[in-house]
Amino acid sequence: MLTMYSTPWCGYCHRLKSQLDREGIGYEVVDIEQEPEAAAFVMSVNGGNQTVPTLRFADGSALTNPTIRQVKEHLSEISA
Repeated sequence: MLTMYSTPWCGYCHRLKSQLDREGIGYEVVDIEQEPEAAAFVMSVNGGNQTVPTLRFADGSALTNPTIRQVKEHLSEISA
């Protein structure tokens, strides 16, 4: 399952959600302002910063503020 760490006010997050929806890619959204563990994960993969959107993939890997192309390429790589 793909997890998107986000905030309600993040424009980049809204854009990526729309793109994932258009591509038919399933994901779960976690608000880092409501979930301290999620914020800690985001900080752990972003040099201490709460940068969103951060995506966590089923294999445990993560991408920060990726393009939809990067998401699709990464999903293809980890499913191969």
